[in-house]
Amino acid sequence: MLIPTSVVALMISIYPVSDWLIEPLEKRFLAPETLPDTVDGIIILGGGEDVSVGISWNSKEIGLAGDRFISTQELAQIYPKAPIIFTGGVGQLTMHSHLQMQLSTQNSPLGSQILQGLGIEPERLVVERLSRNTFENFKNIQPLLPNSTGRYLLVTSAYHMPRSVGIARKLRINVIPYPADYRSTHENFRRIDFDFYGHLQALEPAWKEWIGLTAYYWTGKTSEWFPKEN
Repeated sequence: MLIPTSVVALMISIYPVSDWLIEPLEKRFLAPETLPDTVDGIIILGGGEDVSVGISWNSKEIGLAGDRFISTQELAQIYPKAPIIFTGGVGQLTMHSHLQMQLSTQNSPLGSQILQGLGIEPERLVVERLSRNTFENFKNIQPLLPNSTGRYLLVTSAYHMPRSVGIARKLRINVIPYPADYRSTHENFRRIDFDFYGHLQALEPAWKEWIGLTAYYWTGKTSEWFPKEN
């Protein structure tokens, strides 16, 4: 048992084999080459904020997926009249209870505070803060959308986009993927570097996402197992 385990650990340590697992997810949906003239809103899925650290220190902390906020801020400048629809809670039960305590003392969750800190006006924000997973993200914002048949830019991590689009299609929410937070590198830049921790940062979300795609498809929460561009 030790020999194959050691071989796998060595492979992960010396070379970004994790890119082979996460790259197909990140390449499935690309940002549009030309953005539409108008949209009915910009949806950003929570997960870019570091809730545990933020609550611990009462600060606006972003995590590995913080690029979601940067992309949303850039889109907010392109579409100055479009509402920003933030949806995000905490999946972990222990953190969910802490989040509820935070919300009882603050007017807005950490994600919307970060967006406001980036210059987005509070009146533009539509906030959903009780969802615990991606399916609940879309289910809970459905009645909050300004136009149920409108067209919305969707911002989330690139590896997370296929499952997110699949759920949106299942619920008949018309979204335009705008991926952020890429974790893989182009094959020309992959090399032996002994960056075990860095490789794990791509490997962990990759295998979890493949499992999530399968579980959501089996339970009827997505339109396809591995959604793709229409």
